[in-house]
Amino acid sequence: MTGTFAQAVREELALWEAAGLRRTLAPPQGRDFTSNDYLGLSKDPRVVHAAKEALETWGAGAPAARLLRGDLPPHREAEEEAARWLGTEAALLFPSGWQANLAVLSTLAREGDHLFSDQLNHASLIDGCRLSRARVQVFGHHDLHELENQLSATPDSGQQWILLERTWSMDGDHPPLEEIAELALRHRALIHLDEAHSAGLLPPKLPHEWPVATRMFTGGKSLGVGGAFVCGTRETIDLLINRARPFVFTTAPPPATAAALAEAIRIVQREPERAERALAAAARLRKKLAAGGLAAAGESPIVPVTLGSEERALAVAEAVRSQGMDVRAVRPPTVPPGTSRLRVVCHSDHEDEEIDALASSILEAVDRFPISPETRIATAPNPSHPSTQPWVVCGTDTGVGKTVVSALLVRHALRQGESPSYLKPVQTGPDSDTSEVLRLSGLEAAPDPVVSLQLPASVDQAADEAGVEVRVEKVHKGIRSHLENDPGRRWVLECAGGILVPFSEHEDQADLLALLKAPLFLVARSGLGTLNHILLTLEAVRARGLEARLLFLVGEPHPANLATLTARLPGLPIIQVPLFPSLDPASIDAWLEENPLPEFSPIRL
Repeated sequence: MTGTFAQAVREELALWEAAGLRRTLAPPQGRDFTSNDYLGLSKDPRVVHAAKEALETWGAGAPAARLLRGDLPPHREAEEEAARWLGTEAALLFPSGWQANLAVLSTLAREGDHLFSDQLNHASLIDGCRLSRARVQVFGHHDLHELENQLSATPDSGQQWILLERTWSMDGDHPPLEEIAELALRHRALIHLDEAHSAGLLPPKLPHEWPVATRMFTGGKSLGVGGAFVCGTRETIDLLINRARPFVFTTAPPPATAAALAEAIRIVQREPERAERALAAAARLRKKLAAGGLAAAGESPIVPVTLGSEERALAVAEAVRSQGMDVRAVRPPTVPPGTSRLRVVCHSDHEDEEIDALASSILEAVDRFPISPETRIATAPNPSHPSTQPWVVCGTDTGVGKTVVSALLVRHALRQGESPSYLKPVQTGPDSDTSEVLRLSGLEAAPDPVVSLQLPASVDQAADEAGVEVRVEKVHKGIRSHLENDPGRRWVLECAGGILVPFSEHEDQADLLALLKAPLFLVARSGLGTLNHILLTLEAVRARGLEARLLFLVGEPHPANLATLTARLPGLPIIQVPLFPSLDPASIDAWLEENPLPEFSPIRL
């Protein structure tokens, strides 16, 4: 490795270490309360025997893509069993659930289509959205009102898709699938259903009239093996065989895997009591934890015990493991900041005595490492609640009106009955944006910037002049400290200039935004030259997996620019903010009265 690259790797690892998020591989130890082997099939003698027979007959690997001599009888057998189980015309086997979701979305959703994705969808669905070239909108977790508004406001051109998990992998809850199917029917939308954590636990057949076009389930969870299937009509599967790059250009799964999957599917159907036992074990654990005052939400064998900070979750998990029970902590970015947790998984072969011992161990560990009072209530905190997510105001440039828009958002929050607060994390130059927002918004006070530099320049230049270094992790920690110390407020964060403003030689503002994982409110000039700045900024937003909620155009109205942006950015609300004759809270309120902000939700561009 070159010196520059090696240093960059060390610095990146140091950032993860400082944030308490660096991970290491740890082999299994003690009784398994972590893996997704819900039904205990990974070591079932019948499944193992099927794999051995296939090994002896077909060898260790395919070893080619299915279209290039890699198509073996065990693959066909597994696909036939999968389709029969779910009641679909056909199924297609993939090496992993990640590849299966990418195949569906990158092949079936096309440019001009519209994807509506639940806020808590798995990373494979998120990456599939990015590869699809379709327009993507994110709705709040199980928020049917927001989903219906998005469906209603979307142009009729292109196919609409709703993307869901049937069981959410970190929270263990289920979507209101019947209501969502009704919404889809009314809006002529299709559903792609990820059943990775529900296959083998929930009824496999769905009502024929539901517009579920594709279903994906993995073989490495309830089935205890590996790989994944996409199920749908014969024509849909044929199209994936011909066009899905994650299928066409990858080596087929080993025949032993396919044979083991076919046998596991048969066992699941013959022995439904396995699912009943796993669900009963989870219900018992939730009841025992609740009796000790500890919330544990969910409706599946996944029992999330939300503990808040990364350090607390790690400490409790280690204490439980020391008692011979393998429980692991789950931390950001897998879950939202502030919701680090134990992700406990109950299996069909867990005895009541083991569940009771686990509950006692967790409760004892929690008492040793106290948790925040709001976690010890009947329901776990909801990471999608509005007050947990800041509104981040970022511009296409400096001097475009971010401070005015920040004050406007504070006034909007007040009108919505929220308790807002404002923070400018990084301030350059002697003029105080914080003081101006306080004047315009009517707030009595706001915290000082995390970093304050005197030179009115880019952050890296101002830092060089002051002889200091601005680190993204330091700024992020300062922001998190404010948010965690006052979690009931609606925080409005104003960025320092545009999205790619350099913080140092190796870091820029986009790195900070990626850590925050909060949707952006983009501010731009309304007049000449703004189209290029806006579209380039949104390209940078999209490339980093960030989200935009609203676009504010500040200045004299420019109808031609507005028309171009409306056509180029369907689904992204655009707000025209005038140059106020006098700037004060009363004039902002008067404008909001005449121009109420639309209901907004994250949208990936």
